[in-house]
Amino acid sequence: MVEGLIGRKIGMTQLFEEDGRVVPVTVIEAGPCVVTQIRSQEKDGYEAAQLGLVDAKAAKKANKPMRGHHEKAGVPPTRLRKEFRLVAVEGDDGGVKAGDPVSVEIFQDAKKVDVVGISKGKGFQGVIKRHGFGGGKATHGSMHHRAPGSIGQSAYPSKVMRGMKGPGRMGTDKVTLKNVRVVRVDTEKNLLLVRGSVPGSRGSTVFVYRALSDSAGTGGS
Repeated sequence: MVEGLIGRKIGMTQLFEEDGRVVPVTVIEAGPCVVTQIRSQEKDGYEAAQLGLVDAKAAKKANKPMRGHHEKAGVPPTRLRKEFRLVAVEGDDGGVKAGDPVSVEIFQDAKKVDVVGISKGKGFQGVIKRHGFGGGKATHGSMHHRAPGSIGQSAYPSKVMRGMKGPGRMGTDKVTLKNVRVVRVDTEKNLLLVRGSVPGSRGSTVFVYRALSDSAGTGGS
């Protein structure tokens, strides 16, 4: 079985559990994907499956090399591709081959998943918002309200030390959330509902993996 899936963040909503508690959830459109290439231990030194996210508009934008890559697998061009490890799960024969479809059903029995995405970009920010600095005095004439303050030494070594926290670009970082609880799996609409928020803006691409802590009956193949 493939360990993960390519998805798209739809947005957030809330569900009511049987005891009446409200659960905030993020809706992820997980797949559908197709296997575009298989990596084997004999040829490549590791075992993995390259998945492609199915998209009706991808065929118009695919170049000639990418069309040939998908023709080998017998599938139409996909919009986005990523490799995922192959894991052994009880009741699964493990026979994944090029051209096979992969849907959100792989998370049907999963209790927790890991979600990887790119956080929202916040542009160029100062040290208070970016690093949580306290700032200077708020009194009249202090001239040091939100400034970072001294950044070096007046004597030895008379330079700015490497790794100093300062203003700069904030956001658009790769963020991994581990052990996110799976609330619901909708196989008909290819939807995966997980508890809480996940990194990224609405419509952004996310990668969902089976959590290592949710490894009952699961192991590397």
